[in-house]
Amino acid sequence: MTVFDRLEAIFPPDRVITDPVRLRTYECDGLTYHRATPMVVVLPETAAEVAAVVKACAEFGVPFVARGSGTGLSGGALPRSDGVLIVTSRMRRILSVDLDRRQAVVEPGVTNLAITEAVRDQGYYYAPDPSSQQICSIGGNVAENSGGAHCLKYGFTVNHVQALEIVTPDGEIVEISEDDFGYDLLGAFVGSEGTLGIATKITVRLMRAPEAVTTLLAAFETIEAGGQAVSSIVGAGILPAAIEMMDALAIEAAEAAVACGYPADAGAVLIVELDGPTPDVESQLAEVIAICVATGSFEQRVAASAEERAKIWKGRKSAFAAVGRISPAYIVQDGVVPRTSLGEVLAGIDALQTEFGIRVANVFHAGDGNLHPLVLFDDTAPGEGERAEVVSGRILDLCILHGGSITGEHGVGVDKARYMPRMFTDADLDTMQRVRCAFDPGGRSNPGKVFPTPRLCGEVPRVRKGSPGEIF
Repeated sequence: MTVFDRLEAIFPPDRVITDPVRLRTYECDGLTYHRATPMVVVLPETAAEVAAVVKACAEFGVPFVARGSGTGLSGGALPRSDGVLIVTSRMRRILSVDLDRRQAVVEPGVTNLAITEAVRDQGYYYAPDPSSQQICSIGGNVAENSGGAHCLKYGFTVNHVQALEIVTPDGEIVEISEDDFGYDLLGAFVGSEGTLGIATKITVRLMRAPEAVTTLLAAFETIEAGGQAVSSIVGAGILPAAIEMMDALAIEAAEAAVACGYPADAGAVLIVELDGPTPDVESQLAEVIAICVATGSFEQRVAASAEERAKIWKGRKSAFAAVGRISPAYIVQDGVVPRTSLGEVLAGIDALQTEFGIRVANVFHAGDGNLHPLVLFDDTAPGEGERAEVVSGRILDLCILHGGSITGEHGVGVDKARYMPRMFTDADLDTMQRVRCAFDPGGRSNPGKVFPTPRLCGEVPRVRKGSPGEIF
């Protein structure tokens, strides 16, 4: 008997995919630069089916990778050419909503926005809001500890997950909770990028909708002036729900894609959203506008309706996909720097553009220094992809140099694994591996991700060749 025989015994034929053409649908996530065709894809609909697949993988020594909606941007859901891809997109039920306890229990395939849509009429919402919230799955958000524009005020996924049902790498179904005593297993699992198991049920925290929400769009001649406005707003003791910035190249892409109508000739735009009690929002708005004017803003627009708010956000939310209108290919980075270093790092990125002849569009969560530079290149031009990779890595070096991190919310995946030694010592990486090995001593759960080289659990370091999906 083979693992294929076991999978065919678990699922009906329409939920086991082996056709080479159909398999290519799953060869990458949102980061299309890395590709690998899975050996087989399965489509479970229950936690028991997920557990059965994982047990089969354990029995036959086959690696497995979990995938949600496939919107990740670090290659975290890149499949294994010798493994099973477990796609949870059919597990999309909202199992319960308890407004008295302000929580909802959902399956991993539920989309981020669907939770808010289920409770909006009752005056509640789910706070984490990645740009892909219309299609990204909660299971993927848990794996990557996703954030979004409003994480400045409300935090990341880990701050809004109260409990998980998970399938461990040996196929057991267990529950972990923020109320558990001892080690913080919940905190360890959220953001572990699928290396510790698969979430099959997620209990999330719901929040009361604020009394008032106001969105401001401020245009600046330069990105440096916009950065100064951000520092001044935060320095004034104001904590907006979100502070987002886009440079001229990102604005150009957004205009081409969705005609968002941002001010013409702006070198940068700042989106500031304030929420809370109406008197507080009104007073803070006046102060923010005054700060923007004082730091060089030549135009300010305050949304007068929900429709106008949506139009302001449309350009920002579409930015990643929009750059496809101005570049054949691109790499999305996700470095983090202290707010006080934004100007220096952005200047460094500008210098890299000149040095390598590679354009970079800057879109970022300015309030918490989470940069999302989009490195643009022509993948048909000889050597340009390689130069883009160098620029991408140098941007991460800039972030580390200024006391930041190589990732804020997109994860490490395969894309940034080689940069981990630039930020962490060998002792740090060994400690991380020990945590992983406590959950997955066989190294079957999403292998080849996060860590640059194998160190523990019987993994033998050696030089490897082949597709990214063949790295262990």
